[in-house]
Amino acid sequence: MAIAKVVEVNSSSNKSFEDAIQTGIEKVTETVKNVQGAWINEQKVVIKDKKITEYRVNLKISFLVD
Repeated sequence: MAIAKVVEVNSSSNKSFEDAIQTGIEKVTETVKNVQGAWINEQKVVIKDKKITEYRVNLKISFLVD
């Protein structure tokens, strides 16, 4: 029987949502083993002077417990 756990992570990028997602996943996998998947819980942008300056995502990342 496998047991999975979920961690919630906020990540940001000044490039894109995709970059923010990748950054969050890379950071989590530095310390968490057996990462199996992730889903985007929320997306947000920061706007300054009529331009998007930051992309933010809230991720839920699942991993198997040893």
